[in-house]
Amino acid sequence: MQVETKAFGTIEVEDKRKIIIHHGLYGFEDYSEFVIIPDEEHPPFYWLQSTKETEIAFILIDPFLFRKDYEVNVTPEEEAEIGLAESDDALIFVIVTIPQDGSPMTANLQGPIVINEKNMTGMQAILAESKWRTKHDIIAELNQTGN
Repeated sequence: MQVETKAFGTIEVEDKRKIIIHHGLYGFEDYSEFVIIPDEEHPPFYWLQSTKETEIAFILIDPFLFRKDYEVNVTPEEEAEIGLAESDDALIFVIVTIPQDGSPMTANLQGPIVINEKNMTGMQAILAESKWRTKHDIIAELNQTGN
């Protein structure tokens, strides 16, 4: 399928890369169909691009790259919602914010995106643990862990 993207213009994407997030993302509940596109020029980042609206796109990163201690605890109901039977089938991403004012690039570790790789269905979880915030400075945390 062809997808109009915010970052790359019109690109061809395999249908099997389409992800359904039934309830959308918080603040973007009307958008439920996305694709994940690796950012070849800026690894380790990805784009979560709406297939319906070009301007709805989010930068993602694997949180375990800078937080080895990161834990995503979803409820059995949330697992059932996306058909997740095995934790090994879960892809975990967090949304990155890159401020235009030059302040630090941050990641939202409180609201990870959990995708069942087997059926390409996902959800945005909200973690209750207080150590996971919406703005974790990625570079500072990488420097703390020596990565």
